[in-house]
Amino acid sequence: MAVVLIIAIMSVITMPLLQEQIAAREIDTIARRFIAHAHFARQQALHLGQAVIIAPARENHWETGWRIRSGCTTRPLKADCISKYWFSQGSIEPIYFKGGGKQFIDPHFGQKGILFNAAGAAKTAQGGFVANRLILSHHRAPNLERQLILGSGGRWRICDPARDAKRCH
Repeated sequence: MAVVLIIAIMSVITMPLLQEQIAAREIDTIARRFIAHAHFARQQALHLGQAVIIAPARENHWETGWRIRSGCTTRPLKADCISKYWFSQGSIEPIYFKGGGKQFIDPHFGQKGILFNAAGAAKTAQGGFVANRLILSHHRAPNLERQLILGSGGRWRICDPARDAKRCH
């Protein structure tokens, strides 16, 4: 009975830590997947010589997932423009973007997304350079976060503010 009691007590003590570790792995997985998809979008822009965008699957809601497409990336849409979708990511619940991912919004059209031009640079629709960050968190562990940082050279990195606060700013 004493052994069972000790095991039960240790389980109760370690359960929150285990849940936090699982949440951290889920955040890391989504962060890596997003960056892989952003790299794919950039490579397609370079390969095709035309703009490619990674944008929320539903209007301005990153939590519903995202899509990667080429063509028809500017407003107003041209009549002869044909969009090509490569793939999309479905809902990422229970992970969410803090602030709704508002950091990557085209200031001229108010739409969320990252547009890579034919040279592979992240640009707004009007040609302004994009360098920013998205912050991921988890509903079960809101104190956890990972920052996906897009640098001026087009390089992405994942930053954990709890471990490397100096690199995150």
